[in-house]
Amino acid sequence: MSTLRVGLRCDAGPRRGVGHLVRCLALAEEFQARGAQVAVFGAVERLAWATAELAARGIPLHPGPDSPAGLVEAARRHELDVLILDSYELDPAGAGALRAAGVFTLAVIDGDSRGQDADLYLDQNFGAQAPALPGQLLAGSGYALLRDSVVAARPAAPRPATAVSRPRVLAFFGGTDAVGAAPVLTRVLLATGHPMDLTVIVGRPEIETELEEITPGRGQILRPVPPTGSLPTLITAADLVVSAAGTSTWELCCLGAPAALVCVVDNQRESYARVVRHGVAAGLGELPELTGAGVAGRAARATAARTLHGLLNSPQRRTALAARAWSTVDGRGRARVVDAVLDAVRPATD
Repeated sequence: MSTLRVGLRCDAGPRRGVGHLVRCLALAEEFQARGAQVAVFGAVERLAWATAELAARGIPLHPGPDSPAGLVEAARRHELDVLILDSYELDPAGAGALRAAGVFTLAVIDGDSRGQDADLYLDQNFGAQAPALPGQLLAGSGYALLRDSVVAARPAAPRPATAVSRPRVLAFFGGTDAVGAAPVLTRVLLATGHPMDLTVIVGRPEIETELEEITPGRGQILRPVPPTGSLPTLITAADLVVSAAGTSTWELCCLGAPAALVCVVDNQRESYARVVRHGVAAGLGELPELTGAGVAGRAARATAARTLHGLLNSPQRRTALAARAWSTVDGRGRARVVDAVLDAVRPATD
């Protein structure tokens, strides 16, 4: 069998975030482990750590074509057997154009397929349903895409209850915190009045400036830190994690982290509601509500603070969340996805 050539089309940047790139990196690692040649096509803007992640894996980064014709031309020029599309911005006709050109196409979606005509679809969100699609759908958190660093850090069993007087709290909101959630949730956390050692991942300089204006209360420590490749270590060391309800949700589950989530953008709403409803994580509400003015905004922040205080005060609650999260994502999702791709393309490449 000739070497499989795989392309991944995604973008990342301060305003786009890094979720698409992170899950594509997980697929890239799995394809590389199976002997495939992998390349990423897209823009990675002002994210030195992200380009370093690609370089460390020997994955070339090529400009990302946006049009269907451009995608087909890039696939032909690089002799791709498979092209994975993970974007909300690309012309949805691209998938059909690639298929017509004989390139196996996997579309990574979050509920809405945007009318793409792909060979295979992946919706890794918890409880994802199978809508009517032209190709096969891999649906649910059993297909969650997780990088080597996350899978390697997965504990052998859910963490036990630990009573601590000053819990270690980690707060992060995607690789860039594109929506500016960190200052809002930092204030809500400190408003609980509970002692804590709070580490906040600072995605952008503007976020750091805002955090510098926040004064912790008695028994509270606030530590802003830059984005780090050691995030799995920070997660497993934390007594509570506060995060956005995006792709990092599945990392938190795999690592068995007791987590409280906030819905920061519209396309997270459905998955956020399912995760909270099933007790996989606690819910803090939606960011626009938490940033609201007047009575409604104060009420939303007070409710979130009560939820957080309850978690900080109760190792039993944290343990229950951790156990349900750990059992939801086993870390083998990307292998299942690549198995499905290889099963479909092997006859054509033998």
